Amino acid sequence: MALLIGLTGGIGSGKTTVAGMLQELGGYVIDADLLCRELVRPDEPAWREIVGHFGDSILNSDRTLNRARLGDVVFRDPAEKQVLESILHPRVFEEEERRFAGIVRNDPEALVFIDAALLIESGNYRKVDKVIVVAGDRQTQLENSLKKGFLRREEIERRIENQMKVEDKLAYADFIIRNDGDLQLLKQNVRRVFEDLKALNK
Repeated sequence: MALLIGLTGGIGSGKTTVAGMLQELGGYVIDADLLCRELVRPDEPAWREIVGHFGDSILNSDRTLNRARLGDVVFRDPAEKQVLESILHPRVFEEEERRFAGIVRNDPEALVFIDAALLIESGNYRKVDKVIVVAGDRQTQLENSLKKGFLRREEIERRIENQMKVEDKLAYADFIIRNDGDLQLLKQNVRRVFEDLKALNK
């Protein structure tokens, strides 16, 4: 029987790295952030709703969303964040379900991971069989996020403050993968969790 597993963690926790390792071990990964990017392509229904609410100032010259500018708006105002999530979350959930069904048709024993930063906050954790939380300390989160080069330190710190605290996420976890920056240890932890999930899948 296939399992649907939620994979989550704060900004810079190493969640994306973990998702890649799970894929290498034979898991299937549905990337919620990638789905969001597809849903907000110019003239898609979600794009129209977002632009209708937030205005043209959040667009690039090619009419794609300027994610940094939009992020700046929603991370400063909880009400605006709620509007954006109400536009995106239902569509993302629907697409995740469609993709999960497609994977299971081809592989009835599949381990399918939904890689989603807001898995718990959105309530989507209720739709999965198990939850994995990737937990990194604040310094690791900052260092990993700065390496990506998309955001300044103060922006990263504001996002960490705005996100659900790691300690609170752990209360929802069936499995916890600690990440303190040691890649070899992280690989071992990921493999252990993957093997545990395979055992559940028999």
